[in-house]
Amino acid sequence: MQFVQTRDHILVRHTQDTILASYFNDMSKYNNLNEIKKTRLVYDNITVQLSKKNTRFQYKLIKKGGRASEFENAIEWLCLSGIVSQIYKVEQIKKPLENYRDIDAFKIYVSDLGLLCAKKELVANDVLYMVEQINDFKGGMAENYVNVQLSINGYTTYYWESGRGAEIDFIIQRDGQLIPIEVKSADNTKAKSLRVYMDTYQPAYAIKLSSKNFGFQDNKKIVPLYAAFCI
Repeated sequence: MQFVQTRDHILVRHTQDTILASYFNDMSKYNNLNEIKKTRLVYDNITVQLSKKNTRFQYKLIKKGGRASEFENAIEWLCLSGIVSQIYKVEQIKKPLENYRDIDAFKIYVSDLGLLCAKKELVANDVLYMVEQINDFKGGMAENYVNVQLSINGYTTYYWESGRGAEIDFIIQRDGQLIPIEVKSADNTKAKSLRVYMDTYQPAYAIKLSSKNFGFQDNKKIVPLYAAFCI
């Protein structure tokens, strides 16, 4: 809203930095003293996790030898505060999805993509023109953006993996149907994993978000990334 009113990226970034400062202040104010450092470590590490080819959250990427028992309270605090969201892998595609989540396999996304970019000092042109320097981060950033849009629309999101490495970024329940959603940030929009999923579970249809325009092909709804909110 501020950018719409001012068209000033610098002013928007100042506001984002102020919000981030308040986040860190809240981590210190409302968190257990022993958990403050851990909470900040987890929050600081999210972009590292999102820059990996496999964006599944790994404790060992926070620190060498990191374990769930050490950081699970910090993750819970960040989730309950609304700063991040945690989405789980589902082991079976059945209703209710909640019953089939793997509590040890999850991803973490931030609740505001603008704040994520501000925290990592990415400027507007980095994102608008997807400069090569952020190639490693494009996939995770696109996933994060879509998760925010799905959450705004009231969907609870999960993800799926096959035993042979196929992965679907999001599974949602919509109008009584379990719908797979594939997110592609690159120009190459081939979706082998989506084909594996559709052959296995025969969903009513699938959704593929990419740089391509609206369309419908092979029982897949093609939606441009900018229109993720319209899903």
